[in-house]
Amino acid sequence: MAARTAIGLDIGTSGVRAAELAFGKSGITLEKFGQVALPEGAVRDGEVVQPGAVTEAIKQLWAHTKFSGKDVIVGVANQKVIVRQVDLPWQPLDELKESLPFAVQDTIPMAVDQALLDYYPLEELTTEDGTRTYRGLLVAAQRDMVEAQLQAVTDAGLNPVMVDLTAFAVLRSLADSDDLGMGSTMEALIDVGARVTNIVVHEGGVPRFVRILLMGGADITDALAERTGSEQTEAESLKHEMGMSSDHSDPKVQAAGRVMEAAGQAFIDQVRGSLDYYTASPGARPIERIVVTGGGSRLAGLSERLFNSTRVEVERGAAFGELEIGKTGLSPDQMEFVEPLAAVPVGLALGGAS
Repeated sequence: MAARTAIGLDIGTSGVRAAELAFGKSGITLEKFGQVALPEGAVRDGEVVQPGAVTEAIKQLWAHTKFSGKDVIVGVANQKVIVRQVDLPWQPLDELKESLPFAVQDTIPMAVDQALLDYYPLEELTTEDGTRTYRGLLVAAQRDMVEAQLQAVTDAGLNPVMVDLTAFAVLRSLADSDDLGMGSTMEALIDVGARVTNIVVHEGGVPRFVRILLMGGADITDALAERTGSEQTEAESLKHEMGMSSDHSDPKVQAAGRVMEAAGQAFIDQVRGSLDYYTASPGARPIERIVVTGGGSRLAGLSERLFNSTRVEVERGAAFGELEIGKTGLSPDQMEFVEPLAAVPVGLALGGAS
């Protein structure tokens, strides 16, 4: 019997990426991975604004990478997605989800009839008077935003079988499988994209906090281009050449370094503020480890600055770490280069395992 497969499709600001996984008796195998760049402005802050350009990029991706199917799991993460911890009265889960529009209409800043709602129970609680409640994460997404994204996918000839929260995909691909369900380590996973950064704090694979920041590596590039009068491509190249270090002898490079330092610190401050918000919440345990991934995580010095700001151990994520590698057509060097970009599509595909 052929192994069951699933394909995760990540529509990011800078490009579309997809990963195909095969689920067999011997484990999970990465069969295919590919990406195609998007024109500037096709996706803005995680939201599809030029569906035709996105559709064309997806078509190119499928034609080039030769995925085995057209069923895909699609991720969403932008300013029109809200994730909040909410306590709700206990009832059978299917009934609870049906009642969500009535139960949470005063909890979210959008009309429930214009939202897609889901609820992920984290634990069941019992009050002193014996009342049972759920504590969980409420996810609300504006319906028109999701439909626009799915339309771009279906126009490319694909069949979106599921829409998933990008942060949950990051959790699946990076959470230590040895810790799942054990609650041994409080870990913050940070996926740094071009314009959107996903933060998820989890305990043994169970999400405790999710935040979507509308900041990423491209914001640092923008600051550098604006302050130095460079073109975007030149600023991007300079950014990676310099990293987040101001230790340069050339006065011109030193000036650019100060811009990099300020823009990078603004990003670090936003991340630290999100983590501080979580750790200040009732019952929160201290975060013991931070794992970074995403294209923006490749910026030299970012992990060190994050450690200096939080005093928490920082590691690079390994989206391929628990996977067998099939005949992807990519060289070892190419695999190493794309791995930070693969956490989301790999995690989306893992969501198709159930």
